[in-house]
Amino acid sequence: MSGCVFCGIVTGEVPAFRVADTPDGVAFLDTRPVFKGHVLVVPRVHLVTLAELPGDLLPDYFAMVQRLAVAVETALGAGGTFVAMNNKVSQSVPHLHTHVVPRTKGDGLRGFFWPRTRYDDDTEAQTYADRIATALPGVPDSASRG
Repeated sequence: MSGCVFCGIVTGEVPAFRVADTPDGVAFLDTRPVFKGHVLVVPRVHLVTLAELPGDLLPDYFAMVQRLAVAVETALGAGGTFVAMNNKVSQSVPHLHTHVVPRTKGDGLRGFFWPRTRYDDDTEAQTYADRIATALPGVPDSASRG
């Protein structure tokens, strides 16, 4: 969809720190992560809400989200992950996306208040993207900025 930043990332017109790029979707680092290594997973097609995701795409899309949750935990030595999706309300970009956030015990995340941070620079962001992509089971290395 014209003007959608996530569609631009999917097509490569908007730069992003990609973690995975598969037929099932694209995963990339959130530019304002809750914690470093926070990944967004988006379907390749422009949809706004979960209700719009066709049933035949559900299994593969959520299998990708599941693989990313494992990869984030493995790559970053996290104690677990927080996986979430907003539909319309609090959806800063109107394109369906799933958050995969690394968690550690005592990290301070409480309820639905999500403090945001930033990467020190592009090199640090690319390092996080590369680490997660390398730990992603069943997907060839696809991390790149672009």
